[in-house]
Parts: sequence; structure tokens; C-alpha cells
Amino acid sequence: AASAAGGRTAASRALGAHNVCRLLTRRAHGFYARDAGVAHRKNLGLLREIICQESTKFKNVWTTHSASPIAYERGRIYLDNYQCCISSIAQEPRILYQKPKCSKSEKIEDALLLECPLGEILPSPSDYKSSLIVLTVQNWLLRLSADSGEILEKIYLAGSCCKFRYLSWDTPQEVMVVKSAQNKLPAAARQAGIQQSILFYLAVFQVLPLSFIGMLEINKKIFGNSVTDVAISNGILIVMYSMGLVRLYNFQAILEQFMEQPLDLGREFNWNGQVGVVGKYPFGLPCNIKITDTPPLLFEASSLENAFQIGGYPWHYIITPNKKKYKGVFHICSLKDNALAKNGVQDMKCCSLEPDWIYFHPDMSGRIIHVGPNLIKVLKLKEVKNNTDQMEIAEDFTIVANRENCVNNAVTVTASGRVVKKRFNLLDDDPEQETFKIVDYEDELDLLSTVAVTQIGADGKAHLDFHCNEHGILLKSIPLLESWDVTYSHEVYFDKDLVLHIEQKPNRRFSCYVYQMVCDTAKDDECSSHEKTERVFCKKGGRIFEYI
Repeated sequence: AASAAGGRTAASRALGAHNVCRLLTRRAHGFYARDAGVAHRKNLGLLREIICQESTKFKNVWTTHSASPIAYERGRIYLDNYQCCISSIAQEPRILYQKPKCSKSEKIEDALLLECPLGEILPSPSDYKSSLIVLTVQNWLLRLSADSGEILEKIYLAGSCCKFRYLSWDTPQEVMVVKSAQNKLPAAARQAGIQQSILFYLAVFQVLPLSFIGMLEINKKIFGNSVTDVAISNGILIVMYSMGLVRLYNFQAILEQFMEQPLDLGREFNWNGQVGVVGKYPFGLPCNIKITDTPPLLFEASSLENAFQIGGYPWHYIITPNKKKYKGVFHICSLKDNALAKNGVQDMKCCSLEPDWIYFHPDMSGRIIHVGPNLIKVLKLKEVKNNTDQMEIAEDFTIVANRENCVNNAVTVTASGRVVKKRFNLLDDDPEQETFKIVDYEDELDLLSTVAVTQIGADGKAHLDFHCNEHGILLKSIPLLESWDVTYSHEVYFDKDLVLHIEQKPNRRFSCYVYQMVCDTAKDDECSSHEKTERVFCKKGGRIFEYI
């Protein structure tokens, strides 16, 4: 009996050791039942189910208007050139901060939201909270608290030699790029025969803690006279030319080959006989990456209007052949050998004012989304049967606009019996037919969202639809109550339980409509009609809000 008990104990020990090894392996791959990430994913799955329930509605809780552009970032609405920040989470508008009106010299040109990295030890407690990186017209780079607007850090970029205008990510939430406007000499200087060889400046930073990687110039003596734009993305320096040519260079290799000396922010330094503090006024940032020879070329392609995208697995790229007659025709080719994929020519043959568009799906699945006026195609790459070296483009699923009531007969008969022939056909994106305007992806809920619009006369009706990202099945449709004019500029954000519609009207008039999820079935009617609700106007922080 003792022997049997000992045997059971040994077996249980072995089983326990096996389970521990299995648990450690699963934990290494991110699977652990008590892990915060697992709980978060489960909560998001529950939220998705709640959102897609028939009884769940989205209610227009408040609206505001502005004479300047309105921006949205992660639950915060920014107005008055980022001087006013409003929380979009509360059912009534809650002003997080309101700063005094800034002068023209303090105007913000661009902004990026910076969020705390997970698992990192940061030098300052303020680094663990969301912040806003803003670029001012006077070449100051500021890091502001996202909740209070307080200045946490400030860096002076450069003097009047260049005007920095744009912020972008090289690697999201890790490496940031500040780009100047294109340097252009005044007409008088050009007439005098003065030459301008430097076209753009790029300053590159590691974020949180904010540190300076380097600044480089794009010189026409190195890259050519016809450069029209540059960018750094995913470690690649992208140079675009007026004739449609796009060239790619390895930015890390450029750093290793051409960096003269690494520099730290806040350190005193002697640069070409000028002594100053790096990142402080008036010294700014030295140009410590001097490209003296053409870097090794990774890849080049010619595409209409420099339209060029890389994605998929294995790597492919999308271009439009560089002739105007091919506008709206997309070629999907292998990055390895430039071979056109089987069925790699995508052409919707649209007859429309606005062109169709195509891009790699942001869900990292390697799929491709092709959007036309009345059709959305989700495409996938797969191996050609009996030929593993070639890939083909196959249709994963499609989403079709609702045009059941659309009648476009070429011949009609009047009540008197007279036959009338139409001399023209409707365009594919005619406002009187339901037309796709926006397609987006909500990564946390794994939903594909679409905005479709129908406008008859001055009255436009829009609805936001949620589709299963895997199969394209329609799960939810939300009517937007405000009229949608197709001639205006529109942005729609779907952020978990929030829908935000920003509209730009003529004469720089901007409107922001905030919708929030409600699950009270007794209030269903209130969510679908303006007439049945009492709307209240209130003034907060000198701004008028309209809410229910």
C-alpha cells in the first residue's frame, strides 16, 4: 500500500512538473489566465458582444461647433489649436483644460499622442501618463500633459534656416520624425541665380524618455533635383520624385555610415565653432547626419502620383502604372522579384468623380482592402496551386452598398405615352445612390467599420456599419442623425463605445457630434429621432454645447 501511494505521489509530481513547464511555455507566448492582457482581451470580447446586440444603441449625447479645426485622440477632443481639451467619455461635455488664446507665433502646426510603453522604467512620474507632442510654428517641440496641457518638456529645433511643419511615426510610440517644409528660395533670390541645394530637414527622436537620435538634410546634390517629398517609416527612408519614382533606403545603415557624432539633449556642445546647449534656444539641434554620398538603394518603383505601399506575407507592394490612363488600376507585385501576382491587376472600372482606393489591411493579416463607390473587396494572398514560388490574389469577402431602390433606366415612358431617352447615365458615386465614403478598422474590437451615404437634394443620410473582420458579416448599423453633405469634408472615429463625427463646412466652420453607447431599451426611440428629444444649450469655458 505504501508502495502504491509512493507511486501515485511520483506520478502526481511528474504531472505537476509537466503542467508547470506547459504553463511557463504558454506564459512566454502571452497565454496566462491571470495575466492582465488576458482579462483585457476578455473584456473587449464582452464589449464587442454588447455593442453588436440589437438592443444596444448609440445616442448623440452632445454637439459643439468651432471656427478652427477639431482633432480627436483617444477619448480627448482638441479645439482652438489644441488650447482646449474636452473629455469625450462623459455624457455631458467635461473640459479637461482651457488655455488662453495663443498668439500666431505660438500656433501649433502638428501633434502626436504619446502613450506610456508597457514594462519600461521611466525617469519621471509624468512619463507614465499620456502626453501630447506638439510642433509650433516657431520650431519648438513641446511635450504636454494630455489631461492638463502643462508643458513637461520643450526642445528648440532650429532657427530660421528651416521651418519644421510635420510630425509622424517611424515606429509607432517608439521613434518619431519631425519634417520641415520644402525649402524654397524667394523669387528674387532665384532670379539672382542663387542656388538652394537643401530641400528638406528631418529630425529623428526616440520617445519616452525623449532623446535625440539625429538630424539629416535631403540634398539635391545627393538625391537629385526632382525630389518632391521624403518620409521615414519602419526604418526606411522614402524619397519621392516628380516623375512618379519612389526610392527606398535603409535608414539604420545611413545612421551607421553618415552620423558624425551622437548628441544628447541638454548637453553643452561645440558645433563648428558655435557653443550651445543641444535642444535649447538659440542653438537648437545640429545637423549631425551628413550624407556625403548616395546611400545603397534598397528598392525603387515608378507609380502614378508616387502611390506606393508595402505589406502582405510574403512581402508585396501595390502601385499604379505611371500613366494617367491607368488611374484606378492597381498592380500587386512581389517585393522579392517584382513579379506580378496572379490576378494581381485590380480594376473596379469605376465611373465616378472620386477614385477608388486600395491599401493593406491594418490588422496585420496581410490582406488587402479595395474600396469603390458601391463595393468593398477584402482580398488575400495565397500560393498558386502547384507553384509555391508564385502568389495569387483571391477574394476573401465583399461588402456591397444597398442600392436596391436605385433605378437608372435609359428609357422611360411618361403618363401621356411619350418615350424619353436619357442622354447620360448616373455616376457610380452619384449622391442619390448609397456610396461608401469611409472604411476603417477598430483593432481592439476586431471590427471593420464603414460609412455609407445617400444624399437626395440638400438632405444627406449616413449610417455607420460594423462588420465581422474575418468574414464581412454585417453585425450592427448605426444611423448618424445629422445631415451629411457630400461636398463637405468628414471624419468619423469609432473608438470602442464611442462614435465621433467631425465635419468641416465652408468658411472654416467645424462641427463635432459625439455618440455614446446606451443599452437602455426604454430609450430606443430617443436615439433615433431628433424631434422626440429635448436638447439643451449650455455654455462652458466660453463655448456653447448642445446636449440631451
